[in-house]
Amino acid sequence: MGRAARRAQERSDRRLQTQQRVAPARAPRISVSSPATEDRPGGVMWKPWTWRWVADIIGELRKVTWPTRQETTNLTSVVLVVSLVVAAILGGTDIGLSWLVEQTLLR
Repeated sequence: MGRAARRAQERSDRRLQTQQRVAPARAPRISVSSPATEDRPGGVMWKPWTWRWVADIIGELRKVTWPTRQETTNLTSVVLVVSLVVAAILGGTDIGLSWLVEQTLLR
């Protein structure tokens, strides 16, 4: 099963799970940040929204579909091969043009 098909299947499964669980309606959460307080040693300001921000980042990272080890290995090898091919083409072009300049303009 390809990556796109697997992602589509996972999205479909998540939709089914959320449809089966009917969550009670909640009022939207209104976020009001309070002023920073100086309660840490060394005068470092602690902001209450910092922990919510970190929790949001962790939540978003859990939603990411990470590639498998096999996919990572395959894609890394593709990048290395393409880089070597491009390096060979540019190196060959550089050597060829250098030779051409030496034979024509520097004689």
